[in-house]
Amino acid sequence: MKTEHHEIVSKVPEVTLIFWIIKIFATTVGETAGDLVSMAMNIGYLISSIIFAVIFLTVVSLQINARTFNVFIYWATIIATTTLGTTIADFTDRSLGIGYAGGSTLLLVLLMLSLFIWRNSVGSVSIQQIRSPKAEMFYWITILFSQTLGTALGDWVADTEGLGYATSALLFSAVLISIAIVYFTTAVSHTVLFWAAFIFTRPLGAVVGDFLDKPLAEGGLALSHLGITSLLLTLMLILIFSFKQRAARLSH
Repeated sequence: MKTEHHEIVSKVPEVTLIFWIIKIFATTVGETAGDLVSMAMNIGYLISSIIFAVIFLTVVSLQINARTFNVFIYWATIIATTTLGTTIADFTDRSLGIGYAGGSTLLLVLLMLSLFIWRNSVGSVSIQQIRSPKAEMFYWITILFSQTLGTALGDWVADTEGLGYATSALLFSAVLISIAIVYFTTAVSHTVLFWAAFIFTRPLGAVVGDFLDKPLAEGGLALSHLGITSLLLTLMLILIFSFKQRAARLSH
């Protein structure tokens, strides 16, 4: 029986250094854009989450229904998960009063549950095995949980634990460097390391974004939310146009 074309074509990018650089930019954009809408525009976390949820559902539908890898749709979907993750985390932690520790714990449980169900339903959580719309839906749900967790974790470390944004950025950078060292020097599962890196790039972007746009009194640089978001989006586009990204190779 012939396999349908859309079930065997990878629509996620190959994991390279440029992938991780763009990912960090995207997570930082998510923080500054989320703050722009919910705080600077004074819309609030709940309404902002609803707005970003509509955007996310729109772009993720385009991504899942696309027949081939489209770099612009893919990164638009990543940004949608980061902005939605920012406002959901802030709403959970602050408006619902769960707190950063409680929010981080809850989101970690949801993330692990998503990976567990995905693994048992499809057989693998590797991006090299995303060969069906079902696997791709699990992929995006897991990413959304990881982006939301990253926001809560970044705020927890920087604010509640009092490390500040700059120190927290160094801490999360050190974690990512450690993951890279393990990747190149050990036989630890590359799938496990991919998801570890994916998760920890988010709090790095969160604290960098907060460092750029938070008031001076809170340890930030007090840069314009709109200005820094526009600059980061421009830099992302430059990277996307300058470095060709290929679809990940699928395992058969």
